[in-house]
Amino acid sequence: MPSASSAASDSSRPVPSRLWRHVDFRRLWLGQTASQLGEHASLVVLPLLAVLALDASAGQLGVLRAVGQAPILLLSLFAGAWVDRWRTRTAMVLTDAGRALALGAVGLLGLFGLLGMPGLFALAFAVGALSVFFDVAYQASLVRLVERDQLVRGNSALECSRSAAQIGGPALGGALVSLLSAPIAAACSALFFALSFLSIRRIRRIEPIPERPEHLPRVRHRILEGLRFVARDAVLRAVCLASAAFQFSFAAMMTVYLLFLPRELNLSGTVVGLALAAAGPGALLGSLLAARLPSRFGHGTVLVCAAALGDGMFLCVPALRGSSAVTVPALLVVGFVFGFGGQLVNVTIMAVRQAVTPDGMQGRAAATITFAGMGLTPIGSLVGGFLAGEWGLRTGLLVAAAGMMLSPVVMAFSPLARLGRRLPAPHGEPPRG
Repeated sequence: MPSASSAASDSSRPVPSRLWRHVDFRRLWLGQTASQLGEHASLVVLPLLAVLALDASAGQLGVLRAVGQAPILLLSLFAGAWVDRWRTRTAMVLTDAGRALALGAVGLLGLFGLLGMPGLFALAFAVGALSVFFDVAYQASLVRLVERDQLVRGNSALECSRSAAQIGGPALGGALVSLLSAPIAAACSALFFALSFLSIRRIRRIEPIPERPEHLPRVRHRILEGLRFVARDAVLRAVCLASAAFQFSFAAMMTVYLLFLPRELNLSGTVVGLALAAAGPGALLGSLLAARLPSRFGHGTVLVCAAALGDGMFLCVPALRGSSAVTVPALLVVGFVFGFGGQLVNVTIMAVRQAVTPDGMQGRAAATITFAGMGLTPIGSLVGGFLAGEWGLRTGLLVAAAGMMLSPVVMAFSPLARLGRRLPAPHGEPPRG
């Protein structure tokens, strides 16, 4: 028979249908939404500042983007080990404060003419590094904040706001630069991180974090623990392999795709941007439906079908010819369906990963999967360039798009495909939900 204290604790935890009555979840959602808006706005503001205010060359702009993305490869595993030793609220608050200060410094230095490219490189790296820690922390925070049978709904809400930020953030950043100036736009981006800081700081629930042993293992040992945990778990291993197959092939496909649209189909830059933006509304719809479809059809069925549908759409693109009235609507449909299927997979697979992972391993599991997936993207981009140069744009695009189908194939022949309507439980715990 449960004790009175445990019963009181259980009664204080909201049921899934009352997720939005969970005050701390609303604060997490608001903070994460503001953070995503600031992050996606800054991805446009910093390059525009380099071009407009610092007269950066194409090579310098490429370095700036690479510097901002480098922390994903360099720091993801370390971030996972670090987050698992701290409360995620602490990690998110500190990284929000750091990004607000960094972008505020960009704005102030830019306004007074004291900012050069080396300083912008350093500040862009700092923003990118802090974003890696925030992203790992917020992925680990939800499972410590709500019940496991609320994870799909919670992830759906968080991913929905992230999709909206991906759509609105770049447009907002560009508008701020046009209306105010690039340095002031950078300072405005800092305000989003300040809002995130204030919201997440108000989360009251004290997270249950693993007890620290008297002699803490070194970070290297903790990283290895995370790698071994993911490698030994059949479900997480399948998530890792499917993610790696997708990210590698998607990077190759996008390299060819960005050449194929203007050169093979003779589309203008505006139309190319429209075709790419079509994924945003699809992702928004995928986020909304991810709260319902897995509980109705089963998590495994949703994962395999959504991945096959979304990734398979790009197999149709090489058949398009010319800038006819059919081509542009077809590209919009491809982008929309890809965004829908991709986001449905993202939300569902994140909920599965969180459910099977013990609380003390959440950060390292998220970081390991991110590292395994994103670590192959530079190689994938190089392969895409090779395919386009050696085999031609149309053939190269077809081969890269076919490679994307490896991800749903991996899922179909793994334990992921057998997941039912209920989320699995961590090792040694009964199913929840």
